[in-house]
Amino acid sequence: MRHIIALAIKEFLALLRDKRSRLVIIAPPIMQLIVFGFAATYDLNHVPIAIYNQDKGQFSRNLISKFEGSPNFKIIENISHDSEVAPLINNRNALLVLSIGSNFSADLLRGQQVSLQAIFDGRNSNTAMIASNYLQTILLDFNQTWLNKQGKATPKVNLEIRNWHNENLRSQWFIIPGIVGLLTLVVTLLVTALSVAREREAGTFDQLLVTPLHPYEILVGKAIPGIVIGLVEASIIILLAVLFFDIPLRGNIGALYLGLILFILSATGIGLMISAISLTQQQAILGAFMFLVPAVILSGFSTPIANMPEVLQYLTLLDPLRYFLIIVRGVFLEGDSYAILFNQFWPMAIIAGFSLSFAGWLFRHRMY
Repeated sequence: MRHIIALAIKEFLALLRDKRSRLVIIAPPIMQLIVFGFAATYDLNHVPIAIYNQDKGQFSRNLISKFEGSPNFKIIENISHDSEVAPLINNRNALLVLSIGSNFSADLLRGQQVSLQAIFDGRNSNTAMIASNYLQTILLDFNQTWLNKQGKATPKVNLEIRNWHNENLRSQWFIIPGIVGLLTLVVTLLVTALSVAREREAGTFDQLLVTPLHPYEILVGKAIPGIVIGLVEASIIILLAVLFFDIPLRGNIGALYLGLILFILSATGIGLMISAISLTQQQAILGAFMFLVPAVILSGFSTPIANMPEVLQYLTLLDPLRYFLIIVRGVFLEGDSYAILFNQFWPMAIIAGFSLSFAGWLFRHRMY
């Protein structure tokens, strides 16, 4: 442990003394936090919707047919009980559940104003707002059709909207928790990817080989700075998210940090793999960004995974950022705990174990 700690201290000093390394650690996360926090927006591709139709009359069927014929909505399920609503929203199976009351058709025939209830998944606020606009458009068309057929302006179908998990549909509540994962991955990956490559480029790697350090001790010593810096960066961003951006932290902080540690270990293993096969820092940076771009795209940070081709959806299972985004958004917005997030913990543990083991194998075979 004395050897490992000494090497870790050397790595910290090398990072802090190098101007380029200091810029990589400090400047990009702050700039990206500001840019993404205030400027990032999203587009909507598909809206999975569930229908809870308690009315068996003609007019409710006419309304549902408009959703069936709309290119903006896809009815994934017709439910028959209140208890089926929460699982559909919480498990992200449906973005919207539309509830039609039992007296919908009868009230229309009696000339009374009718209300519908729409329950949205508010975790992605931009998607929920766009889906709400699509829904309003369909209801306007339904009301206009009624007016044309009946020759009178009433009755009218009104919409009562409830947004779960993000009641006011604030886009920052969705974007900022995702930035915790994105910036942590960027910083951890770059720090670890540059560690061995920097030694080779400076010509000090051979000196490291003649020290009494074993290969695994060198590997652990190289990994510690990336892990520590990743934890510190993530903690700062989480603190800013709560205090500066007013994002609610509703869940278990221990579950969040367990996921964060597993995520950082995964990123560290991948960074060390890149560093082990890179001869120069330029190669290491290029390798890191070759991983970063597809990792971010496939994570669901900007494009919903459900909208991707099926082959790419399977490929996302290898991306640790995919799992951490579910964890961080679940803890912030949904109040998730250890038990709910277990299915996100164990895939990251496997990825971390494999990447660190393979990095160790590469490191031993590239040392000599």
